[in-house]
Amino acid sequence: MDSIIVPCLLKAALRKEESKEVQKEAEMALLALSSIRENKFVEQELYLNDIIEIIEYHQEHRNLTRLAYQSAWQFLTDRFFVDNSLDGEIVSELHFAREVGKELEEFAKCVDWKKEKEEEMEKETKEELVLMRWFNEIFNFLNLNALWKEEFAGLVGGVVQVSRAAKGNNEEISNRCIYPLRNATEKRDVKVEDLLKSGAIDAVLEGMQRPKLNDETLFDCLQFFSTVSMRLEEKKRDEREEEERKATKRKIVL
Repeated sequence: MDSIIVPCLLKAALRKEESKEVQKEAEMALLALSSIRENKFVEQELYLNDIIEIIEYHQEHRNLTRLAYQSAWQFLTDRFFVDNSLDGEIVSELHFAREVGKELEEFAKCVDWKKEKEEEMEKETKEELVLMRWFNEIFNFLNLNALWKEEFAGLVGGVVQVSRAAKGNNEEISNRCIYPLRNATEKRDVKVEDLLKSGAIDAVLEGMQRPKLNDETLFDCLQFFSTVSMRLEEKKRDEREEEERKATKRKIVL
């Protein structure tokens, strides 16, 4: 079935005519593709070139809706669960971290965070639903990619912007922002300077001060600061060892 369904859906999503009808068809096709879950193996030759073309074309022309673009990424990143050879395409060729960082920055600006009516507060907007889908992908991405790369700082920066925009307006999204920040600190080669520059440390501190804070999110906040503290201790130790090495070298030369 996959050998028939996947190429047909990709063919619909590849259409580049600028019309609402074509855009809607592409969105529905990509949404259907994103429902093919991570435990479902699909042969690379059925999808890889086409999904890369779809994502790259959108990066240049911005032709997809926010939901369609997220769905394209979700289909691709879900394949990574059963085929880790996709790391190069996801990280280096298509720049997942950079792109999602940009998407989050846009969401921080476009979501109607300050809902005035009670019925509005209880109803999720389409933007909020897509944003929550992005957070699922960020969760998977950070867990599956062991090495910290320079572009990841942009992803963290996007999470920070959403965290600040959602503060006091959307508790669920505020809580979801904390885990990827905690996860980032657990990368062995993360730089504390990147966390400071992106505002992650301030964002988590602000998150801890929210009146409605569940136990799980509080644990993530505490774990974040515990890991940052450990990283600072490691940096101090490395600097001390480097100074000792240089001092020993000077003694030998003299």
